[in-house]
Amino acid sequence: MSSLQQKAVRVRIPASTANLGPGFDTLGMALSLYAWIEMKIANRTAIHLYGEELHGIPLDKSNLIYEVAQAVFVEAGVEIPEIEISMYSEIPLTRGLGSSASAIVGGLVAANALLDHPLPLSKLFDMATQIEQHPDNVGASLFGGMITATWDGEHADYIKITPPADLDILVAIPQFQLSTKAAREVLPQSLSMQDVVFNVSHVSLLTAAFCTGRLDMIATAMKDRIHQPYRGALIPGMTQILEEAHRHGALGVALSGAGPTLLALVNRQAGTGAELEQFLGDVLMDHEIDARTLWLKPDLTGPQVIEVSAQDSFADFIKGEVAV
Repeated sequence: MSSLQQKAVRVRIPASTANLGPGFDTLGMALSLYAWIEMKIANRTAIHLYGEELHGIPLDKSNLIYEVAQAVFVEAGVEIPEIEISMYSEIPLTRGLGSSASAIVGGLVAANALLDHPLPLSKLFDMATQIEQHPDNVGASLFGGMITATWDGEHADYIKITPPADLDILVAIPQFQLSTKAAREVLPQSLSMQDVVFNVSHVSLLTAAFCTGRLDMIATAMKDRIHQPYRGALIPGMTQILEEAHRHGALGVALSGAGPTLLALVNRQAGTGAELEQFLGDVLMDHEIDARTLWLKPDLTGPQVIEVSAQDSFADFIKGEVAV
């Protein structure tokens, strides 16, 4: 244990988008928007938060990262009740960009790295999915790239897909929060056979389009009847964007996760980015929605872990890493 007390681990975890239209609770993609977590053993638990995206996060042992770290320690058969956690995040809370998934994955990976990786990634994936209750966001953040995954209540399986090299991602992030719970409450309890077949066929087409590089099929393949039509009322302007964005240069467009962020896939070589960004901003403004846009790329690697001395300053590291 004495050697563990001399080190800290720092983890960079990507944000994620889930569903990509028809792949409800099944498809996810990691994004080049990040959270950083540092973890080390302490005499008394302390949690330090940096950045504007973490307001309201608990600073005691009810903190999600602390709880998932303890789950790793229990699984590994060690007892480490007191740890020090530092976190900085670019990922806005409850906007459909996987903020909770990044915290879960970051806590699991950091705790596992602190113990010199006793648990395989497959176990961390199962643990993350058990906490999140669906594998799409946590799988994307854990493995990077795009993943298609299943969850049977005990074990998660996945296949990783490398997105096309020329794929850019434009997100429009409304300045209001929308909890996953509230977004799920508007969904119907049953679906018609026609709608089920529609989504199965479209998610199959979308997965095949990504695997084969058929960018021309993405607009058709990203259509959905299971969740987006019911969530449209929660995000003014969303329905118009879903119906018209392809006319302004989007390969495809979807609600990101449970929303309210809207996501458009773009071919970098097409030169349509400025027109598409203007379209999204104008539609949301017409509906009196204050939103910011960001250009992102798929993150292909997932968590990045570095080991440092316990005496190193996380605050100084973040200042140098992200110019806070």
